[in-house]
Amino acid sequence: MTPEREKRLTDVLNKRQPGLTVVLENVFDPHNISAVMRTCDAVGIQEIYILNTMIPPHKKWGARSSSSAAKWLTIHQFTEAEACFKHLRANYDKIFITHLSQESVELYQLNLTERVALVFGNEHSGVSDALVQLCDGNFIIPQVGIIKSLNISVACAVTLYEAFRQKQQAGHYETPQLKQAQMEQLRNEWGLIDDASGGDNL
Repeated sequence: MTPEREKRLTDVLNKRQPGLTVVLENVFDPHNISAVMRTCDAVGIQEIYILNTMIPPHKKWGARSSSSAAKWLTIHQFTEAEACFKHLRANYDKIFITHLSQESVELYQLNLTERVALVFGNEHSGVSDALVQLCDGNFIIPQVGIIKSLNISVACAVTLYEAFRQKQQAGHYETPQLKQAQMEQLRNEWGLIDDASGGDNL
């Protein structure tokens, strides 16, 4: 690996945000998942959760949308909500869900500088009622159009860039957030990816 590529890897790792993650529940289209992955990488998310309780686990992602973003992320796949949320509770302080109800607040009212997991449902029915009961609160993205819904990848992008804005203002990108052991592990893994691709990914 050249010094330039090693510096690029280090610069990206120094911006990773372990206090923010996305959970996708029963999202059918792998291209939607890949588009979400690309946004996650863009804002510094390292870990993403794929929960499939109604559909088989995904074996691959839509590479056209992701631009190989999946290679740079840590992807956790679960088939049981209880196991997934046990893992989330051990690593995040709050779990918020995109769901319209009387208790829902607007996205911009959330404090996304905390250790937060954001849950998005599938393309047709949204988040399941079972997951709603497991979360700490519901949020919506304000809209004034006739169609009151957004594509899941768009909704996720809007939400994550609000998190990016808040975390940037709070200084979370100014100092490394990852633990040193995880940073070294990822640096080694990414170095192998880069070597195998001849550096085309960076």
